[in-house]
Amino acid sequence: MASGVPAAPRRLRGGIRGNERIAGWVFVAPVVVILGVFMLLPILMALWVSLTSWNGQGSPFTGKVPFVGADNYTHLFTEDGLARRDFMTSIRNNIYYVAIVVPVQTAIALFLALVVNHRMLKGKSFFRTAFYFPSVTSSVAISVVFLFMFANSGAINGLLGMFGIDGPQWFADSRGILHLFFGLFGVDQPPAALSSGGPFGLSWWDWLSGPSVAMTAIIALVIWTTSGTFMLMFLAALQNVPVALEEASVLDGTTRWQRLRYLTLPMIKPTLFLVLTLGLIGSWQVFDQIYVMSQGNPAKTTLTPAYLSYRTAFRDFDYGAGAAISFVLFLIIIVLTLAQRRLMRDRDTGRSHRWWRRSERRS
Repeated sequence: MASGVPAAPRRLRGGIRGNERIAGWVFVAPVVVILGVFMLLPILMALWVSLTSWNGQGSPFTGKVPFVGADNYTHLFTEDGLARRDFMTSIRNNIYYVAIVVPVQTAIALFLALVVNHRMLKGKSFFRTAFYFPSVTSSVAISVVFLFMFANSGAINGLLGMFGIDGPQWFADSRGILHLFFGLFGVDQPPAALSSGGPFGLSWWDWLSGPSVAMTAIIALVIWTTSGTFMLMFLAALQNVPVALEEASVLDGTTRWQRLRYLTLPMIKPTLFLVLTLGLIGSWQVFDQIYVMSQGNPAKTTLTPAYLSYRTAFRDFDYGAGAAISFVLFLIIIVLTLAQRRLMRDRDTGRSHRWWRRSERRS
């Protein structure tokens, strides 16, 4: 149709930003390929191995390797046997480990960060370096030192002997600290109600044993070596808290505890979530201290899922079961991280700024 109105220019396909999108994908493509080849592909390969009974000989991707499906996973949860008992024992040990390490190392790291962030503290550089130094030292070297310290005639038992306390045989006594506590009241044998009937192949007495004295020594080592790293994270967050808010809260007559609870902690909550998440992941993946100091002994009371996965695959040559343990551990970490995030998000609604609302009403 002939008309005097010129035709509208045809829009470029993909819009005005189309070329920028293509350029962006070109720039990130090398990283995506590297991550896919060296991270995603090995994960998928390990997932396939967890569905087989590969013994480490030859390639696991040939038809000669028996495919067992989910049997490696069901052996860990539903079928009675040594595999389930060892796995549940490692889960029990790691639950006690996480329950102690994560809160204690977080509290110590926050306390140290508050100390080195104080304006009146002299020699801040020295204390920051001293608190952080254990975190950069080789974990293997520190583990060997702790082995000498917690030996039967080591420094720890020598220190306890100065107070008239007979120190335990740290890496030979398989009793849990809760069992030792019950022993103070004459309860050395499990009651009939707790001696059987527990979940996943362990009795209730086994679940209520608490960490062994050997695991307690490892816990002390880990807390000492990790608190410095998390201290730096808290310190960076504390230095971003506006000084004007702290001064206003002081003028408002708040105590130190009120400032910490209603001002400091809400302001550094993202860092707190990061520290708790990293602590949770690291606690479920503990391996090198176990490998150097105990290798799961005594009586498997320091056995953890990470070390059990290694032992099953590289010592028992059951790579399928070892890979299955690692994927179960991966799912545990994901579920706990999501639950922790949801829990901390629910507490955001209306609580963190309650003190500020009361302050505004008074003013």
